Parts: sequence; structure tokens; C-alpha cells
Amino acid sequence: MTAYQRPILLVHRDRELLIAASGARLLLALSEAQSRSGTAHLVLTGGSMGSAILAGAGASGLLGLVDWSRLHLWWGDERYLPAGHPDRNDTQNRAALLDTLPLDPTHVHAVAGPELSTSVHDSAQQYAGQLAAAATPGQSLPDFDILLLGVGPDAHVASLFPGHPSLSVTERAVMGISDSPKPPSERVTMTFPTLARATQTWFLVSGADKADAVKRSLAGAPTNQAPAGTPHGRQRTLWLVDAAAAGQVAAPA
Repeated sequence: MTAYQRPILLVHRDRELLIAASGARLLLALSEAQSRSGTAHLVLTGGSMGSAILAGAGASGLLGLVDWSRLHLWWGDERYLPAGHPDRNDTQNRAALLDTLPLDPTHVHAVAGPELSTSVHDSAQQYAGQLAAAATPGQSLPDFDILLLGVGPDAHVASLFPGHPSLSVTERAVMGISDSPKPPSERVTMTFPTLARATQTWFLVSGADKADAVKRSLAGAPTNQAPAGTPHGRQRTLWLVDAAAAGQVAAPA
């Protein structure tokens, strides 16, 4: 079993500061990863904070630190909707920043929608194939430099929801879900073993409606009750939250 470092909780005064600081932090971390390895692999997330951190990065004076042509982009989960649909995570991320960047299109690994796959399960299988193709020889998955995750009020993460059978799936890197408790019902998500492939895992959480989820996740609630407490970075796990989201976390003695 991997001995993970204890998660680090960083509380920001408000949502605006959280967005600006996390956007700048992301640019610095990507630049450092490229300095070490030449390329960097970033896993993006949906939800309001997933796009907000990209907007924060776009507004930062540090945007030029990153060589965008040497960045691979992935998504931790995606709604099984046609390309360009406004409810897709990648559509929202593109609008927030990605469409303005000089990205290599072959490095933008979007999840196939119904126009490019026969089912949500076929889409998941295709995505697992993309991951395997980007892995180093002998590996089935690439090593992600940074994995971004949002957290729902129910403490779900990616499209892994409390009480759902997907929580126990370990033999697949990516899975299709046809009965998500949150609409839309069809989704593609990385499983926990894939989410564990990141050097750094960052949780981005804002709002008092997430305070209970943050408290339970950091307190070690069972995965079945708080899936967000399970993913950890191999070297670092950051919970980047605003004061409202941290409202139920006890201050250190």
C-alpha cells in the first residue's frame, strides 16, 4: 500500500482569491513539470471551479511560463453528450481558456461523445485506449503531473458517487456509467486506480454547501460515503478551498 503524504488544506479568504491564486499556482506547477520532463500531463475537471481555475490562469501574468505545445490535457470524467454540447466539461473548459491557447490538437484528449462511439461503454473503452497509447513502454497509463478535482455537496468526485457500484471498480482504467444519480445519467469517468496516477492531486472547492463534504473527506469518512476522500497524489495532495468551504473543518490545535 502506498504511504501517502497527509493532505494539505489551504484556505483562501474568498472564492475570488481562491480562483486567482489557484490559477497562478497551476501555471507555476506546469512550468516546473515541463522543466523536469519536457512535457506535462494535466487532468482537468468540470463544474464551476474546474473552469474558474482555468479562467484564473488566463488572467494571470504567469500564463507565458507554460509551453502549451508540450502539454497533454485529459479529463477525469465527462458527460456522455455530443462534442460542443454546453454541458460537457471540455466545452466549458474550452470557453474558459483552452480555445485561446496554442495547444497541440493531438495532445487534447477529449472523451468521445455519442457521435464518435456506439455507447457510453464504448466511449470509456476508447478513452482507456488513449491513455494506454500515451503511457511509457511497459505501463498501461501515463503518469499525470497534476490532477484537478472538484467535489460535490455529496462528496462525489469525478463521476464517482456515494453508494454507487463504480466505487469498487479496480480492473478498468475508465468506465462508462449509465445510471449516474446526477443528470445526465450517462457519463465516462476515470476509476480510482487511474486517479491515483498523479504526482499532485488538487481539490478545488468553493462555497458553504460543500463544507460538510470537505469535513467528511478530510476526516477519513469511508469511500462509500465520501468518495472525495480517497484520491491522493503520489507526492502531494492539496485541498484548495475558500473560507466558506472550510467552515466545518476544525482549526489545528
